[in-house]
Formats: sequence, structure tokens, C-alpha cells
Amino acid sequence: MKIEIISGSPRLASVTRRVAVYLQNWIKANTSHEAGLIDMKDWSVPPVQSVWVTPDKAPVELQPLAQRIFDADAYILVTPEYNGSYSPAMKNLLDHFPKRHHKPFGIVTASPGGMGGIRASQQLLQLVPALFGIASPYMLIVPAVDKKFGPEGELTDESFGNTTHNFISEFLWLAERIVSEVPVG
Repeated sequence: MKIEIISGSPRLASVTRRVAVYLQNWIKANTSHEAGLIDMKDWSVPPVQSVWVTPDKAPVELQPLAQRIFDADAYILVTPEYNGSYSPAMKNLLDHFPKRHHKPFGIVTASPGGMGGIRASQQLLQLVPALFGIASPYMLIVPAVDKKFGPEGELTDESFGNTTHNFISEFLWLAERIVSEVPVG
């Protein structure tokens, strides 16, 4: 299964990205699934003018990104909280593509604050069905993200390890069942 982890912050020093890197590394080390990382700081996606219905309909410089979105079997959305919601850069990216029918989505929010982006998670729970995706009910909410994950995506607060393991396990359980059941084409 191909999983794309979308790190929604375009900030160069994003602490949210730490969680995305951790999840990517964990999936690669502990499963046979492919885990890619789409980091919004690496892509300059223009404001939505049209939906890219195939990878070749995207601007040439964004066709590799579009191909990855189309090839993914599942997604994990990792976002900071921006004024009570998820990253506008991630929303802009997702709006460029057709609906993601029956695709599983994991929801991850992170913040240096004590709430961990919980309001953004609630907004994502509304977005995923609008994309015709299926949200894993077990979300990963990361308060004090800068104290739980190091700059290279390493888990620095071992007491949080069980929480991340539960999120990944539940997401993979759902995604594996959906992907194996959904007919291709």
C-alpha cells in the first residue's frame, strides 16, 4: 500500500513536520508499506483555479506531486492549528484534486500549546468526508509537540510512544481493510 503523509505547514522551521517524519520512519521500519512525505514547504502550489483530473493536467513543475497524490492508496494529514483550523496550504493542495473516493485518511494535529490542535482535528473530520474519503476515528493529537519530537523526527518523550503506536496501528488496520476491499477502476 502507498501512503502519502502530507505535512501541511509551509514554514521552514515547522515543528509539525517532526511528527510527519516520525510517522514516515515508523511505517518504513515496521511495515511493508511505502510511506512518502509531501512537505508543503517544498511545493509552491498556486491558488486553486482548476481541478487537476490527471497528473498531466497539473503544471509541469507540479506533475511529480500530482502523480504521488493520484498513486496514493491512503493519506495521513499532519497539520498545525491555524486560527482554529488546519493549514490553508494543505487545503489548497487537496482542492486541486478530484474527490478521493474511498481513500482512508489519518488525521494528525500538533501544536506547541496544550491543546495539540484539537480544533483543527475537528475541522479535518468535516473535510475528509467532503473529499469522499474515510477518516480513521483514532486521531493523533500532539500537544507540546516541540517537547515530544526532536528536529529529525525522533520521539523524545517516550511516554508518548504508546499514543503514536495506537494511532498508527488503528490507521493501518482501517487502511489495509479499505484498500484490500476497494475494487480498482
